[in-house]
Amino acid sequence: MPTYDFDLFVIGGGSGGVRASRMAAQRGARVALAEAAELGGTCVNVGCIPKKLYSYAAGYAEAFAEAPGFGWTLSEPPRFDWAHLKTQRAKEITRLNGVYASLLKTANVTLLNGWAQLVDAHTVDVDGTRYTAKNLLIATGGTPWVPELPGREHIVTSDAMFDLDPFPKRLLVVGGGYIACEFASIFNGLGAKVTQVHRRAHLLSGFDDDVRQFLASEMGKAGVDIRLSSEIDSISRGPGGLNVMLARGATIEVDTVLFATGRVPNTRALGLEAAGVTVDEHGAIAVDAHYKTSVPSIYAVGDVSSSVQLTPVALAEAMVVVDALFGDRVRKLDYEFIPTAVFTHPNIGTCGYSETDARAKFGKVTVFCTEFRALRHTLSASTERTFMKLVVDKASDRVVGLHLVGPDAGEVVQGFAVAMRAGATKALFDSTIGIHPTVAEEFVTMREPVAG
Repeated sequence: MPTYDFDLFVIGGGSGGVRASRMAAQRGARVALAEAAELGGTCVNVGCIPKKLYSYAAGYAEAFAEAPGFGWTLSEPPRFDWAHLKTQRAKEITRLNGVYASLLKTANVTLLNGWAQLVDAHTVDVDGTRYTAKNLLIATGGTPWVPELPGREHIVTSDAMFDLDPFPKRLLVVGGGYIACEFASIFNGLGAKVTQVHRRAHLLSGFDDDVRQFLASEMGKAGVDIRLSSEIDSISRGPGGLNVMLARGATIEVDTVLFATGRVPNTRALGLEAAGVTVDEHGAIAVDAHYKTSVPSIYAVGDVSSSVQLTPVALAEAMVVVDALFGDRVRKLDYEFIPTAVFTHPNIGTCGYSETDARAKFGKVTVFCTEFRALRHTLSASTERTFMKLVVDKASDRVVGLHLVGPDAGEVVQGFAVAMRAGATKALFDSTIGIHPTVAEEFVTMREPVAG
């Protein structure tokens, strides 16, 4: 039997890599983790966590505007300090980096700071030093993708948005996915003049049609200038800022251009070819149902291999691998009814199928929708509205799609996701007592289906 330095060697210290390392070590495995940057990966450093913090910051602008309707008089206009927000965010991220390091140390994981490359099926090179392991796990995540176009050097990606200097008074966001929509919404709330350009005829491909149309309307009302079916031709620097030429000849002058046009698996310089690891047609590491690559001793989880690019999914996939290698091998991940949120203003929360996808899968469905002005806004003077939708499989009465555009949508939908995974029917929703007065109660009081 060959002797290895470690039972498991993990490349990548993001959510999936750290979870796999900790849990494997706690089960008695000898584990090493290599990371060239800060621990926590995209989510902690330049993704979910800082983005949610900035979303909170943007929310205060809305609260200040609504306060007079509830009797509050502001003695002077609120003033936003971008530098202070950046400093506070950096402190919190540094704290979280330390928490991750502490968790790994407590679990007796060997942490290696450096760039790791595969040498073969059992060997990893980290900045010139080689280590062997019985099994390897690649969890290097994804990275922003930017197309080739004239003036590409003037573009920033989502990774840079948290430390821009100075604050962009005029921001152009290119893209229509959740990252583009979130940053457009956040910086609009923080006081920037935001233009969002997207080459398609709608935002948020893959989301329910009614949801994405409703969100575009609400973002537009809030001040985001959304330009659909439009593309960027070139970018150049002028005396007043960046001159952005659109494909149809229009020009926009802005301070910052954010390209949020998708992410690609972070596989560059990993030595995949040397180890014999294959990638799929999308450039992601190809894995089977147990996250094993084309090389039996090498696994991959998270954004580097998964089509569902969500932090909780990476965590769940990591646990499947740990269980397969050091457990009873019964754990598996079901990708149906994964809830998710988009932290735009207003938020989106969704679980299950869009109406279009539900009709394709189940055939006949019943749809319930409601749109209303939330109680809060009867006094706030805000014109923001809330949208809610249920999609029900007619044959089984099971709720197969649940969608919300409104305040705290993610918090609301998380609980309903449990019910949906348990197979909750519309009859069960109808028999559930609502909490009054809340937005969430509408999900258990919708009675009249949409015609059609």
